[in-house]
Amino acid sequence: MLYGRALGLSHSEAEDVLQETFVALLQRGQPPAQPDHYCVRSFRNRALNYRRSLWRRLARELESRRWFDRSQGETPQERAAMRSLAELPVEQREVIVLKIWHEYTFEEIGELLEISPNTVAGRYRYGLQKLRARLKGETYERVESLGEAVSFLDAAPPVGGP
Repeated sequence: MLYGRALGLSHSEAEDVLQETFVALLQRGQPPAQPDHYCVRSFRNRALNYRRSLWRRLARELESRRWFDRSQGETPQERAAMRSLAELPVEQREVIVLKIWHEYTFEEIGELLEISPNTVAGRYRYGLQKLRARLKGETYERVESLGEAVSFLDAAPPVGGP
């Protein structure tokens, strides 16, 4: 669902595209060689086709303020991070979501998007730079065991720093 949101779909549009992706998977005569890659690639292609409609695009733009599903326990820092991610260019946002939440390598993302791994790495790097600048010094780290982004405020300065 998050990847669909990163591609510019509303929550309900992402659900529809996800369902279409699984229907297509079930209709195949045999399972794909790389099921994860097939599902993400198929989802991406269907999402991009789905986005092309003018009316859907207008409705999506009106919903852009609700990019992520909100929860009652959200902190202001989490809201700022979600807002900053939503404001990134689609190309950078897409790479960041695939890299962090889907845990794809730059090479895998390059294959999926049909671009070079160096282009993927550049989009990722520039997107993270923009996020850092927008979040103004708040440090966001990843908890590997949980696979979730977590905010740590007032983190210690880097080693050797002031």
